Amino acid sequence: MNSGERFSNRVDSYLKYRPSYPQEAIDYLYDNIGLRPNSKIADIGSGTGSLSKLLLERGSEVIAVEPNQAMREAAEQRLNSNPSFQSRSGSAEATGLPDQSVEFIVCAQAFHWFDRQAAQTEFRRILQPGGKVILIWNSRLTNGTSFREEYDQLLHTYGTDYEQVNHKNISQAMLVSFFKENTMHKSQFEMTQEFDFEGLSGRLLSSSYSPVPGHPNYNPMMTELQNIFDRHNQGGVVPFEYETEIFWGEV
Repeated sequence: MNSGERFSNRVDSYLKYRPSYPQEAIDYLYDNIGLRPNSKIADIGSGTGSLSKLLLERGSEVIAVEPNQAMREAAEQRLNSNPSFQSRSGSAEATGLPDQSVEFIVCAQAFHWFDRQAAQTEFRRILQPGGKVILIWNSRLTNGTSFREEYDQLLHTYGTDYEQVNHKNISQAMLVSFFKENTMHKSQFEMTQEFDFEGLSGRLLSSSYSPVPGHPNYNPMMTELQNIFDRHNQGGVVPFEYETEIFWGEV
């Protein structure tokens, strides 16, 4: 499936169950990287607008570029009332933005879908001199507790192409090569969601590699998810823990 279409049938789950970004991470963008209330920012692969929303709340101008129509429309529904928000159909490789038109580019949960070389060329074109690119992931912790390890094994067992599309496939060397030599910086923050079984199911189904109803893996996957939840919930909830990773620099 075209990566721009993978989430079309998952928008509701994505909106309800995907995490936002921690306050400390957004503070870091403004206090350390240099975003300002009047900054002109391109949010590339903007999805349902989770990061755009936080940047708009700081007073920045945001142009959201998203190839998936269903996700783009969800973001527009949330954010179109803000005059500092623009939305357009486009991709990292072909944003449709004018030359040197933005001061910053942010990519949240999206960089692993890009053609890196084509995106690098496009980012250089649309950034103003000295502009920065900021890559952000909420990286789910996959080991260290039985719950994390069993949930990750569930994805390996029943996911349609989990190993192929996992953003953890992006190596440090790939990231370093994307940025100008010796300009990449990294920071990380912690965040936790808590889910009852309905929430845990929704979070699973928001992932593009999870089988949907009708797929032969769907019922056995959901049965195993219930077993994992039953083994590990405390007070009816399980913790879903992340490291929010930020990589940034010039391209």
